[in-house]
Amino acid sequence: MERLDDVEQLEGVGSGFAAARDGIDTMLRDRGLRRTSPDLTTESLLRGAGASAELAGSASTTDDIRSGRGDAIAQAALRVSVELLGLVPVFSRTPLQALARLHALAAAGSVPDDEVGRPRSAEAAARLREIVGVLGLGRPALITAALVHAELATAEPFGSADGLVARAAERLVLVSSGVDAKSLVVPEAGHLALRPAYESNLRAYAGGGRGGIRAWLLYCTEAYAAGAEASPLRDG
Repeated sequence: MERLDDVEQLEGVGSGFAAARDGIDTMLRDRGLRRTSPDLTTESLLRGAGASAELAGSASTTDDIRSGRGDAIAQAALRVSVELLGLVPVFSRTPLQALARLHALAAAGSVPDDEVGRPRSAEAAARLREIVGVLGLGRPALITAALVHAELATAEPFGSADGLVARAAERLVLVSSGVDAKSLVVPEAGHLALRPAYESNLRAYAGGGRGGIRAWLLYCTEAYAAGAEASPLRDG
């Protein structure tokens, strides 16, 4: 994918992501070492599901989801979050299979069975393979997470629930790369907190120009900082 060549060299991108990574590392080190528990990971995933669902158009709150009263979109986001960490080994080994499973979880009941987990066309399948090629190129993991998110969200390879899949894949990159191995950062909440910028920068990215790519990446440095602030490690 030539248009993404050397994007980490765009002005402000490298330093911005280095600062975002330092902030995440500091939060996890200072607040997490003595307090980390499976309950905190569960809470982070739940908050992520609520934020991702809202970005996808759900009217349900995180409390609704917690109490089992979420609408269909919220239930889809919850299904994704429940299975997300179990997909980390699959994502590391065969990312296309993991993305197909994410779509199957997100789209179940909302599209015909023969469309669940499948790209919407041969062209979309080829684009999905290109997107997977973004992984493993030696870029900093936060940049890779941002690019995978934007590529999935703007290419819409499945034709349904692509936003839910994109945000889940972003978290999978953060976990599988070791940036946030216990999934305590809530990147979805960072995007929700900055929703107007999130949506406008995705539109700019979809334009395909280097300016739009740079704007998205710089935006993501702020979103990841906001996602760290939304971590349950910050509670209390």
